[in-house]
Amino acid sequence: MNAEQTIDRKLPIGPFVVQDFYTPDELARNIEMLETAPAKYRQLVENLSDEELAKTYREGSWTIQQLVHHVADMQLLHFFRMKKAVTEPDYDTLTLVSMDGWASTPDATTAPIADSLLLFEGVHRRYAYLAKSLDESQLARKCYHPVRQLWFNQAQAVAMSVWHAEHHLAHIKLALGGF
Repeated sequence: MNAEQTIDRKLPIGPFVVQDFYTPDELARNIEMLETAPAKYRQLVENLSDEELAKTYREGSWTIQQLVHHVADMQLLHFFRMKKAVTEPDYDTLTLVSMDGWASTPDATTAPIADSLLLFEGVHRRYAYLAKSLDESQLARKCYHPVRQLWFNQAQAVAMSVWHAEHHLAHIKLALGGF
C-alpha cells in the first residue's frame, strides 16, 4: 500500500475544513445530518456478525465494534461541550479525552454495539434539538480546541460533529470492503 492509499484510508472523506461562517441553511442541513447519522450507522452495522465487527479499515486501526462505540462516546462529548459552552460563561477550553484509551476499555472492545447505537440515537436527538434552539449569541459562543489549536463557535462545532460521524461511517464502509 502506498502513502496516498494510507491517507485515503485514514481520512476517507478528507480532513475537516472549518468555515468561518455557516448560513442558516447550512446549519439546518448540518443539524439534519446530526438527526440522520444514527440511522445510517444502525442500517450498516446492526446485523453484523462478531467476525465482521472485528474487521478494521487499515492496519493498526480500530475495529468496527470500537468505531461504533467511539462515535457514540464522542458524539456524547460533542453534545456535552455544546451544553457547557452555552450554559457556563467560563467554559472556554473544550473538554478532551484519551480517544485511544476510551477505545481500549472493555465497554468499547466487547460490549454489544446495540448499546452504543441506542446512546448515539438518543444523544443525537437531544443534540439536534439543542442546536436548533440556539439563538445567534449562543451559536456565536466560542471555545478553544487545544488539539486543533482553533477557536470554534457552536455552528462550527456542529459541522465538526457531522464530519466526525461521516468520517467514521466511511471507515466502517472501508472495513466492510466498500466506500
